[in-house]
Amino acid sequence: MSVTEVTDADFAAQVIGSELPVLVEFTADWCPPCRQMGPVLKALAAEEGERLKVVQLDVDANPETTNAYKVLSMPTFMVFRAGEPVKAMVGARPKRRLLAELEDVL
Repeated sequence: MSVTEVTDADFAAQVIGSELPVLVEFTADWCPPCRQMGPVLKALAAEEGERLKVVQLDVDANPETTNAYKVLSMPTFMVFRAGEPVKAMVGARPKRRLLAELEDVL
């Protein structure tokens, strides 16, 4: 699986309505740590696609969702399970650490 782009318009369908847990990266084009996370998220999506959906939301283009979840820093990662945010993490991190932090929600 690959990393999917989501928007305010399809956030509910893609994330809230997902049967799998969803890792959302709140990101921005101007954010260097967000760009660093690109390859990490692609690898995570490829390896954990059976257990986890990985999506990105551009905070500048999608202020409604960004504000609804009170996202202030980029990148912010949120895990949604059964439509609810169950975990939030702020800042870039290596894949091994990200996987370790996701273990309890997968």
